Amino acid sequence: MGDRNDRVPMMTGRTRRSTIGPTPAGGNSKQANGSKQSSAGEKTPSHPSHSNGKVKKEKQVHEPVRTPQERSKICERLSCHVLQESLLSSASGYSNYRGILNWCVVMLVLSNARLFLENLLKYGILVDPIQVVSLFLKDPYSWPAPCLVIVSNVFIMAALYTERRLSVGTISETTGTFLYLVNLTTLLCFPSATVLTLTSMTPAGGVFALGVYTILFMKLYSYKDVNMWCREIRHTKARTLTRSHSCPSVAQSNGSAVHAHVSYPGNLTHRDIYYFVFAPTLCYELNFPRSPRIRKSFLLRRLFEMLFFIQLLIGLVQQWIVPTIQNSMKPFQFHVPSMAGYGLFQNDGAHVETGSELMRFGDREFYRDWWNSETVTYFWSNWNIPVHKWCLRHFYKPIMRRGANKWVAQTAVFLVSAFFHEYLVSVPLKMFRLWAFMGMMSQIPLAWFVGRFLRGNHGNAAVWISLIIGQPVAVLMYVHDYYVIHYMSQS
Repeated sequence: MGDRNDRVPMMTGRTRRSTIGPTPAGGNSKQANGSKQSSAGEKTPSHPSHSNGKVKKEKQVHEPVRTPQERSKICERLSCHVLQESLLSSASGYSNYRGILNWCVVMLVLSNARLFLENLLKYGILVDPIQVVSLFLKDPYSWPAPCLVIVSNVFIMAALYTERRLSVGTISETTGTFLYLVNLTTLLCFPSATVLTLTSMTPAGGVFALGVYTILFMKLYSYKDVNMWCREIRHTKARTLTRSHSCPSVAQSNGSAVHAHVSYPGNLTHRDIYYFVFAPTLCYELNFPRSPRIRKSFLLRRLFEMLFFIQLLIGLVQQWIVPTIQNSMKPFQFHVPSMAGYGLFQNDGAHVETGSELMRFGDREFYRDWWNSETVTYFWSNWNIPVHKWCLRHFYKPIMRRGANKWVAQTAVFLVSAFFHEYLVSVPLKMFRLWAFMGMMSQIPLAWFVGRFLRGNHGNAAVWISLIIGQPVAVLMYVHDYYVIHYMSQS
């Protein structure tokens, strides 16, 4: 009995210990013995918090922390689309079409290669640079156009000495204005009368001479205005103006030019006025920007371009334009390259670049992006900057200051431009058909229509159509009328 009583408490104690210890998930009864309890006791630390710590350590080992760059690479692998516009859509803002432009040039060359071969097989080589001389000189011993250009120095000296008299007060402003009126009017009438009178003057020579006189007229008009403004400032504010680099005396210091500044009327010198006459600008001023030196390599490139493009233009005219016109008008003998000479006078970047470099003239902005013109007025304001500056400074703004509205001033500018276009074509051809005049005046309603109803690409297309169709039609009208007057009457 005693032994039995001793056993009961031991069983009770074992039972308590077995209930206090954690029971395995499988409820295995073998854990009741001592060995199993001790092993169960070793598993007791497997508390949920301890198990989470082990999981975190395992995650740190198998999933390392990634940088933002690595995460972006993963996103790029997973996604390949973004919110964007089509490249050629106007909303994309894309503007680099150089490759398309090159493609158009290549297609243009290839499309004209067949015409080039047909022309060579049919006519042979017609290009003759020496023949161009005959366009300007009928008689090699008679040079009317160059002689007419030399005479223009008389008008330059008249303007200079008039300004000198005005600067010292020898003559009044009214007398000076009258002398300028006579000088400038004669400047336009004398060469036109000479061209119309001399039978030895060729159309090309007439265009060249009248072009020189037209440029000189605009330069001397600007010369008059600027010096008048200088006198007004001197008289009203009693202060001097520093003279420009328009034609400074130059001294050398360490290889660089040092310019002397002079005040009005120190600019009234022969050197100053002739610098302005030959400078590639129509507007006189007291402070012309000057480049520090003449870049010889740049100058040689411009000279090469000038000679190359002149010969290329003459070759195209002789090889293509002349045969085409001769086929349409068999007895036609008019030298079409005179029209090409007019085109060279109008715009030849190589000429003005060469002159600018030789004279170290700093302002080289002779045109802006006229090819992007969306309005007619923008085209005429940007395709020839020297002419635009002259019209704006000496014609448009003075009219506006007198109380005229914008459209009246623009109409007046187009009227003056139309006059000079007709002057440069009709007088050398010795016939008056007003095609150039009407073509320029037609720009006024065209400018209103394009500016009012067309925008963006549609406006640019309208400007290009007017350029491609308008000017060639006017030239053909003059060619036709010249042929009818000079050759149909003879036959």
